[in-house]
Amino acid sequence: MENKENYQLLKKRLQKELLEALESGGEWSDEDIMGQIDTLIVSASKNVYLSGYKKLMMKQELFNSVRRLDLLQELVDDKEITEIMVNGAGDIFYEKYGHICRWDKSFESNEKLEDVIQQIVAGANRQVNEASPIVDARLADGSRVNVVLEPVALNGPILTIRKFPEQPMSMERLIRQGALTEDAAAFLEKLVRAKYNIFISGGTGTGKTTLLNALMGYVPKDERVITIEDSAELQIHNITNLVKLEARNATADGEHQVTIRDLIKSAMRMRPDRIIVGEVRGAESVDMIQAMSSGHDGSISTGHSGSPEEMLSRLETMVLMGTDIPLVAIRKQIASAIDIIVQLERLRDKSRRVTEITEVVDCENGEIRLNPLFIFKENSEVSSGNMVREETSYAFDEASVLGKLIHSGNTLIHRKKLEAAAVRLEGGL
Repeated sequence: MENKENYQLLKKRLQKELLEALESGGEWSDEDIMGQIDTLIVSASKNVYLSGYKKLMMKQELFNSVRRLDLLQELVDDKEITEIMVNGAGDIFYEKYGHICRWDKSFESNEKLEDVIQQIVAGANRQVNEASPIVDARLADGSRVNVVLEPVALNGPILTIRKFPEQPMSMERLIRQGALTEDAAAFLEKLVRAKYNIFISGGTGTGKTTLLNALMGYVPKDERVITIEDSAELQIHNITNLVKLEARNATADGEHQVTIRDLIKSAMRMRPDRIIVGEVRGAESVDMIQAMSSGHDGSISTGHSGSPEEMLSRLETMVLMGTDIPLVAIRKQIASAIDIIVQLERLRDKSRRVTEITEVVDCENGEIRLNPLFIFKENSEVSSGNMVREETSYAFDEASVLGKLIHSGNTLIHRKKLEAAAVRLEGGL
């Protein structure tokens, strides 16, 4: 029975017997299920040899198949894996230490994978089916989930899980990992305390949410903070007066949808000190910009773009989706609402870095004017096949990018919020 094929055949048979037992009726606790699995394995062991290790493995896998995420649970439980990508039943990939690897395990069928997907979606009170084949959800531990089903997905059900650390990332850890410098972190801390409106920009997987979580550590504990997200993933533990709002998709009949726009409008009536929008993707940017420019200072949000200039252009486009006011007026509103843009990038060595911190100055002659304050400067490359980065413990396959986020030499132009908060900048800023 040590043969892998035979092991899988036995597992499939016991899984069928377990499901039949569970469907026989009654409420089954986790302990009851574990007891039933033990009974099935003991019975099977009378005819087939299983080592002690195989028995334990079989027990856990059977339990995972009915109460957890089946074979994916192994990847979910691995704290060093940050992303799980399932491209149909036979193609499973994961990201570990910034590198994507193919897994040697697979689902027995697309139907089994879909069962797991439906379990995830139901647990998040969401629906996904052929009529509505795309959904965002989350696991119980806060991990972000995206699902795309057939007929949109041509190679079978697509499942992507973005995992987050059990403890939110602190700014100190980001500094140790080289994401930004102590000077830049100290500068951002003062801006957060002085309630500057900050927009975090970057591509997919650059660490926008991670940085947002870290910045929230600078928010005074006595403030009332409202977070608004498509799928809740922010980990904020230092704020006691915290309201967490999550958007809701429409039901199968197209009703009961609650959008980000709805939540922003509602949040403005909740007496917030700060409004935190996890990510803006569309017309809700109108309401976010209006909130930032109407006295709700200290707001923070994120968006997808490759540069601060591109982020501003994307914001213009998104605002145009929700209003028909002239472009010049939109640019003036954006320039008055957003104080600082923090740009993140994922470099070729897979490291995530803050590459620019820039001030949004004003709108002059119909163009938004920027004032770069910190810029990432790359020095050179060094072969570092045995280089170990703190808290990651992995060797780079490629040359490590050497560089530093340095002060541009420019000074912050808009200082009223700093003065109002009695915060002083140092280091030529």
